[in-house]
Amino acid sequence: MAVSPTSNTSIDALRASAAKDPKAAIKEAAKQFEALFMQQLMKSMRDASLASGMLDNETSALGTEMLDTQFATKLTGMKGGLSEVIARQLERQMSGAQPAVPAVPETAPRPGKAGPTQAAFVEQHSDAAEAAEKASGIPAAFMVAQAAHESGWGRREIRNADGSSSHNLFGIKAGPGWKGPVAEVTTTEYVDGQAKKVTAKFRAYGSYAESFADYARMISTSPRYTGVMQSTGSAVGFAQNLQKAGYATDPAYADKLARTINTTLRLQRAMG
Repeated sequence: MAVSPTSNTSIDALRASAAKDPKAAIKEAAKQFEALFMQQLMKSMRDASLASGMLDNETSALGTEMLDTQFATKLTGMKGGLSEVIARQLERQMSGAQPAVPAVPETAPRPGKAGPTQAAFVEQHSDAAEAAEKASGIPAAFMVAQAAHESGWGRREIRNADGSSSHNLFGIKAGPGWKGPVAEVTTTEYVDGQAKKVTAKFRAYGSYAESFADYARMISTSPRYTGVMQSTGSAVGFAQNLQKAGYATDPAYADKLARTINTTLRLQRAMG
């Protein structure tokens, strides 16, 4: 059988290495801890197999144990594995440092930065979306998701010239038929598959509820979006038909929106 990683020989080697290169000794110790853990894990799995009668003689059990040791050795020290976690913890303990605080993902609002979290966004706009659903038949979750996608979960709202919110969560532009207030901003459009910055006028509302109501009215009453209304039973179909109808110029719009709808649905289930 292979020698245990905690044998006297290994311990003496670690002591000698620690005197010369502490960091290297920490990494080696972490690898040995991981190897021991993997061997114990595989032993537990093997014991369960023996108990069930899958291995019913000492010869096969011995062969399996030797294979377990070889597999444990091969799996030890892999990038991103347990040994790296152990090594970091040992280094912090030796230096007396406190555990590192995880970095805030770029997709999450940083402390002090405007913009709600995903769950807060869903909760904030659920009532307006449900009211719009009653009036149009469009699922509230689909509308909340599209508002989230268009506004970056509220972090990229279209703003008026004075910096106030236009409450336009759906990126609806102010065409010739729009008689209400507008917000003129720079946005990204895709022309022949190429992203370009353009200046465009967007509708401005007095509240988020008005934004949801206007979006629902446009989608449910315009012949352009008939296919969208016929696919409200499917997140993918809804997103694909919006793209086919030319709602956005981004060639990947349907895929992105479908993923956001699924995220919104998961958040709603988690929130109860």
